[in-house]
Amino acid sequence: MRQILDWFRTGPAIAPEVHDTATTQRVYRKSQWRIFLSLLFGYAFFYTCRLSLSVAKKPMLDAGIVTVEELGFIGSALYFSYAFGKLTNGFLADYANIRKMMSFGLGASALLNLLFGAMENASFFALIWGINGWFQSMGSAPSAVSIFQWFEPSRRGRFYGAWAGSHNIGEGISFMVTTGLVAALGWRVGFIAPGLMCCVMAVVLFFSLSDRPAAEGMLAPGVAFGEPEQLTGKKSSIRTQLSILKMPVLWQLGIACALMYIARYAINSWGVLYLETVKGYSTVDAGFAVGVYPILGLAGAVFSGAISDKFFSSDRHLTTVLYGFCNVGGMGLLFYGPGGAYDLVGLGIFGFGIGGLIVFLGGLTAAEYCPREAVGAVKGLIGLFSYLATAAGEVIGSRLIVVTGSGVDATYDFDRVITFWMAIGAASILVALSVKVTAKK
Repeated sequence: MRQILDWFRTGPAIAPEVHDTATTQRVYRKSQWRIFLSLLFGYAFFYTCRLSLSVAKKPMLDAGIVTVEELGFIGSALYFSYAFGKLTNGFLADYANIRKMMSFGLGASALLNLLFGAMENASFFALIWGINGWFQSMGSAPSAVSIFQWFEPSRRGRFYGAWAGSHNIGEGISFMVTTGLVAALGWRVGFIAPGLMCCVMAVVLFFSLSDRPAAEGMLAPGVAFGEPEQLTGKKSSIRTQLSILKMPVLWQLGIACALMYIARYAINSWGVLYLETVKGYSTVDAGFAVGVYPILGLAGAVFSGAISDKFFSSDRHLTTVLYGFCNVGGMGLLFYGPGGAYDLVGLGIFGFGIGGLIVFLGGLTAAEYCPREAVGAVKGLIGLFSYLATAAGEVIGSRLIVVTGSGVDATYDFDRVITFWMAIGAASILVALSVKVTAKK
């Protein structure tokens, strides 16, 4: 076991080669772009192995393989294990070789998707999906750690924001590509196709990512580019990580993010089924409609930093509230609007809001308050809040959906669960507002 853990551990620091400043920065820029693109597309493919269940729900229900309640339980199994995995792997990511950790996690998740597509038992589905959640948790925190390891403070925010949009790429692939494959070839392909794609991407990540700069014989990014930043030592320590627990702002951000994630996964997990069963969309049309949400979500994430800096004088908290109103307003238009093109507009507004909220509530705001060596721990703690809430929301949501009949003749009433989702989204805005008050103290 110790040998396995040592294999994942970050390498020892290597004395950096002495170059002139221009050469050092040129080498750094080349490495930064390679690592950023690897994180962007690598984490996107993590999502294709997580959302495969979301796009296959209706065919599985029609085939009588599972019930709505069983789908809620299976989905919650992933989110519960993902929540604790994010906490554990978030803390471990501060000590890990990110190249090895991320490629291993994606490869294991890919194999579990292939196994899921070959089975039919609901109990085994829950077991496999729960284990999948653990390996899925090796994506987010390691990505954030790598960005804080490799990018200097003046560019870190914009690259973090752009990377935070990577999940929208994965969601877009799932809702637009995987949904089409499911409609044409059956629900099993919804797991097999992402599994095969992610096996390939895991190999790519193993060769394209890097360990921390010091282990690669490079200076810290702040030193290389002459920018000061908050450092507590060469490596992370448990004392530095635990110091974040004393930050009231972190706990508030965690609660606000948890509430937002329930609303986010209301669309991620149930959006396709809602459009199919309530609004009469075909599987392909529902997938493409929900696919609008991650496209606009990518825009929301990419422009989040610029909106914050230009219109709110870098006030992350007020920008967060603006994005929160987009979240709730978009859901309201989707659920209570006249339908048709307004469904797409609502999903787009919702997606734009979620894109920015994931940047700010999901880690950037909290990470800016803490030492760089504890970024993984911050992401892990907020991830624990977020996905425990998501798991609970998955179970509650499945219980609030009223199903009459069975199979292809079943009808679905979403009225109660829509009220729940809207209330949760509004509560997230209120908690986000309180963060600004605490941050001033």
